[in-house]
Amino acid sequence: MEIKDLSPGGFACACYLVCEGKDAVLIDCSAPVASVTAALAEHGARLRALLCTHGHFDHLLTADALRNTFGVPLFVHESDAEMLSDGQKNAYATFFGHDRTWFPAQQTFKDGAVLTFGSLRFEVMHTPGHSKGSSVFLCGDVAFTGDTLFADSYGRTDLYGGDPTALRHSLQRLSALAPDLHIYPGHGSHTTLHEAMERLF
Repeated sequence: MEIKDLSPGGFACACYLVCEGKDAVLIDCSAPVASVTAALAEHGARLRALLCTHGHFDHLLTADALRNTFGVPLFVHESDAEMLSDGQKNAYATFFGHDRTWFPAQQTFKDGAVLTFGSLRFEVMHTPGHSKGSSVFLCGDVAFTGDTLFADSYGRTDLYGGDPTALRHSLQRLSALAPDLHIYPGHGSHTTLHEAMERLF
């Protein structure tokens, strides 16, 4: 498995192209179409899906353009599906004073779901707190943690769907995973789960 870091996308949001052989999946949608096209060509891979760690606008920026270009489905947790079509809930209106919306997700998932795209396999861990549907994608010895867990902090809880108690429980659940798990967060640098948890606790 190869991971191409297309970060930072818009609003310093992470965007990761995960490739295994000819199959590729994009984690969060902040990078421009041209960057994704170039990365796919470099790996000789075909994009199979877009996986969103949660429904805030900065992780959706290029979602519609990517779907139009590559004809692939977008997946998001069922609790965050409402955010794509609501500028208040996806926080765009909070920051910019007017709505911006995206087409609905083609697919939703729940905790424990296994998403398979050719040779790529992602296990979903629902980690509410930053948003109702925030999720981590586990793939081998790697975790894509979105805005649930960063290298040196965790996601804010003051936007729609945020819940500090739920986030605390989610972080406790994450802390039980293998300490050498390599995490790729929604913003900032990569690190191991152990190092991230050491900085938190």
